[in-house]
Amino acid sequence: PTLVSSRCEEPVFTASLMENDAYDRIGDEPPNYEETSFSGGTTSNGNGTGNGEHRAVRPSVVSAFGHDTLDRVPNIDFYRNAGSVSGNRAVRPSLQELHDVFQKVSGSDGTPSDDVESVIPLDNKDGTVRFGWIKGVLVRCMLNIWGVMLFIRLSWVFGQAGWGLGIVVIALSCVVTTVTGLSMSAICTNGVVRGGGAYYLISRSLGPEFGGSIGLIFAFANAVAVAMYVVGFAETVVDLLKENNAIMIDELNDIRIIGCISVVLLLGISVAGMEWEAKAQIGLLIILLVAIVNVFVGTGIPASTDKKSKGFFNYDAKIFMENLPPDFRDGETFFSVFAIFFPAATGILAGANISGDLKDPQDALPKGTLLAILITGVTYLGVALCVSATVVRDATGNINDTIATGMDMFCNGSNTAACEQGWNFSSCDVSSCKFGSMNNFQVMTMVSGFGPLITAGTFSATLSSALASLVSAPKVFQALCKDNIYTALKFFAKGHGKNNEPIRGYVLTFIIAVAFIIIADLNVIAPIISNFFLASYALINFSCFHASYAKSPGWRPAYRYYNMWLSLFGAVLCCGVMFVINWWAALLTYAIEIFLYVYVTVKKPNVNWGSSTQAVTFVSAVNNALSLTGVEDHVKNFRPQCMVLTGAPKNRPALLDLAHCFTKNYGLFLHPSIPPSHTGPRTETLTDVNAGMEKNQMWLNKKKRKAFYAAVACDSFRQGTENLMQASGLGRLKPNILMMGFKKDWRTADTAGVQSYVGVLHDAFDFEYGTVVLRMNQGLDISHIIKAQGEYTHACMHASYLVVNAYYCIIKHITNVFSFLFSPPASVTTPQSPQVVVVNERLVSNSTQFQRKQGKGTIDVWWMFDDGGLTLLLPYILTTRKKFKDCKMRIFIAGQPGRVEQDRHEMKSLLEKFRIKYADIHVIDDITQNPNSNSWKMFEDMIEPFRLHEGSKSTTLAEALRKDNPWKISDAELDTFEEKTNLQVRLNELLQENSRAANLIIVSMPIARLGSVSDHLYMAWLDILTKNLPPTMLIRGNHKSVLTFYS
Repeated sequence: PTLVSSRCEEPVFTASLMENDAYDRIGDEPPNYEETSFSGGTTSNGNGTGNGEHRAVRPSVVSAFGHDTLDRVPNIDFYRNAGSVSGNRAVRPSLQELHDVFQKVSGSDGTPSDDVESVIPLDNKDGTVRFGWIKGVLVRCMLNIWGVMLFIRLSWVFGQAGWGLGIVVIALSCVVTTVTGLSMSAICTNGVVRGGGAYYLISRSLGPEFGGSIGLIFAFANAVAVAMYVVGFAETVVDLLKENNAIMIDELNDIRIIGCISVVLLLGISVAGMEWEAKAQIGLLIILLVAIVNVFVGTGIPASTDKKSKGFFNYDAKIFMENLPPDFRDGETFFSVFAIFFPAATGILAGANISGDLKDPQDALPKGTLLAILITGVTYLGVALCVSATVVRDATGNINDTIATGMDMFCNGSNTAACEQGWNFSSCDVSSCKFGSMNNFQVMTMVSGFGPLITAGTFSATLSSALASLVSAPKVFQALCKDNIYTALKFFAKGHGKNNEPIRGYVLTFIIAVAFIIIADLNVIAPIISNFFLASYALINFSCFHASYAKSPGWRPAYRYYNMWLSLFGAVLCCGVMFVINWWAALLTYAIEIFLYVYVTVKKPNVNWGSSTQAVTFVSAVNNALSLTGVEDHVKNFRPQCMVLTGAPKNRPALLDLAHCFTKNYGLFLHPSIPPSHTGPRTETLTDVNAGMEKNQMWLNKKKRKAFYAAVACDSFRQGTENLMQASGLGRLKPNILMMGFKKDWRTADTAGVQSYVGVLHDAFDFEYGTVVLRMNQGLDISHIIKAQGEYTHACMHASYLVVNAYYCIIKHITNVFSFLFSPPASVTTPQSPQVVVVNERLVSNSTQFQRKQGKGTIDVWWMFDDGGLTLLLPYILTTRKKFKDCKMRIFIAGQPGRVEQDRHEMKSLLEKFRIKYADIHVIDDITQNPNSNSWKMFEDMIEPFRLHEGSKSTTLAEALRKDNPWKISDAELDTFEEKTNLQVRLNELLQENSRAANLIIVSMPIARLGSVSDHLYMAWLDILTKNLPPTMLIRGNHKSVLTFYS
């Protein structure tokens, strides 16, 4: 029976079926269609080699081994990812094809007739611009690290801290950046690096949760950094305008105007392409280098009287030693001075942020980044020491503050060096002065050989940093959007032009930068941005440590000069520096990162990058599993660990949902499937098993069922189940409950099928498994409905596909198309009777009833036999779940006449000790009565086809019947087990009488003694016991306690 209509009406309905949870989909591959005489091109070969894999058919060739073979020598194209941008992925022969290929021959000599792979030649002449390590990494990093700090605040830092602690400030900053650079070098040489910079490195190492959280705030930090650098440039320009009385409106609005114009110009350079942006960076670098050289040259030029009055003297050892100790003023401390300087050291990721535009990121990033850190660190140190050796801390700027020749003055105090040079700056001890390294931010302009060059250098430093950030933010953001971690941002993933430029990202960055230029308080934003950068540094270091700690065989960085503990130290150091710079900004950064981490974790993006988080999880799981083996099981820690025989998980949803309620997220949940190999060739069965493993596990994950899927290929259902019961699990992590559906068709099934089913129950008892059998009146299996949906969907999609092809070749193929459209496959479109449709609708509705919240009602527990408490524990667990929270538990027990109250009191006492809540206790004292005639007649009719009736025949004939039909129910067997048979029939009457309205019934499962009770009689017991009832579970524990009242 099927549940489909007689024709394919709407393509929209086809799309809705594709969203049906019962429909199987493999990745994002298009549907496969059989090739027809009017198909528009070559169709898929059905091997599932989509997503960028190229598998062409060609004859086998004589290989390097000198004979015809399908085996291929190692080739890089076999190891590419699907959709690789650097080359097409080739598909090597599968193990099954190599193992089984000689069964499919076309020639008489046994030579395989076709090959299974073909490498398509690469075409890399796409005109894209790629940079080497100097222009792409070294130049960018140096420009980003050499900021306005070099010309504006460096002298102040060394004036406050002295050159002794000043060296410590620079060294500590370089330690943070160098350790991060080493960690980044290790990560980026552990595989091909694509675009995305810090986001790419962190996400591929620690997974999408960390990468997605840091990627968003890192891109935002770069966007706001554009505003910061541009405002710095605009303030310098406004200062020049102010000196020349050329203010346009007022200082604040002039900064806004100049800032917006600057951002527009920078945006134009960026949008013009990376090639133009790189040329602009080279020009800015030249200006910056000239300005730096100008400082060194200026320190050697003899100082004029004006410069001396402002505190600049040429190299002097006494000035140098006077500037050695710290002189913190205005509440400054070492940490506050360090917090002001450290942002100057950031910028080491400028090259990594355009990793997608590098020729060889694996080679360029380590070399360019580490060399940039060395060069810039030496430059900062050299400039600072030169200034410390030539400029005093305080000066008046008054050329008349000289000491007259012959004047006897004793030089001491804080201005001894200047005094010995003939200048009296003692007034600075009383009142503040405007000059000297502590007071004048334009010291570099004064020291330099040509002052305007320092202004040009300041412009170059700010604009180059702004340009680098303007390029970095869209590149990182585009990589983040391409991975679709935040689905709402997918719009910004699209690139344009030969370099795939993120034009949309540029526009967004421009808008953010202009907004902060106009409205933001950058003094408040600045520490947050620094903390955002430091957070990314911390995660890069932690990524390197984590990958090393996991000891995954896939962690093989080509760069060897790193250490996992050094990387961990770097991560901790970065976190510490965050609080040193600004504690509330650090807390805010952590809060934002945690929020985004939780968001991505909840959304569960469908990506798998082989992160070190997965590797550590595996190692932890193995260690925990091994540690459990050294501890004996304890009754207080008992958890239901279910092996659920559903076949394909989607075939019996009621069984799946009920088992999920038992285990939830706290117990082992194993879904085995046992396709019998006798239904087809063993090779085909194994292929189906292997193909279905990942597909069914993905379906379970999609349905949020914390379960493992397993499959075995065996000659029989019983053999497969027996293998699974013996081999499933690791150590203590192995199933302890076998859960299966009731075999509803046992009366029409063949004898072998019944024997196999009952044999599984016997095996479960033998292996000391708890056993659960679920019966529902409508049945459990909906595989035929799922199959009908699949056939209907395929037919509709096939028809739509042919319509599209017909549109392009309507003249040639009009007849064939119309013949298909008006004559769809009969197997799919056969109309069904209303009765069949109603039955299937009820079956689907009942099969999903445990997915819905259960209304107010009862769970009736008929605890007939003490099995260790499993019959009581499982329904109690159900009452703790949200779906069953409105259901009360009623307990039914067998009692003796005249002892009803005593039995009830004893059971009440036991339940209270077990701390199990219940609504009522019912003692059944008439359970031993004989069933009524109608019930007995129903049972007799049930077993009639399986009886021998040897009692009414001669001894010889009876023996012959037993020999020919050993599986049938003998009269002697019925006599022997008459009381037990009466009990099952009587129990059904009592269940009908007391539990007909229950939401769920739990009954102790009767056990058939092995070798004494025939399989069909046992099935009849189970059938008559649960007949015409609400959903019923037969439960039998392994007679080991799962409940205890001891603490």
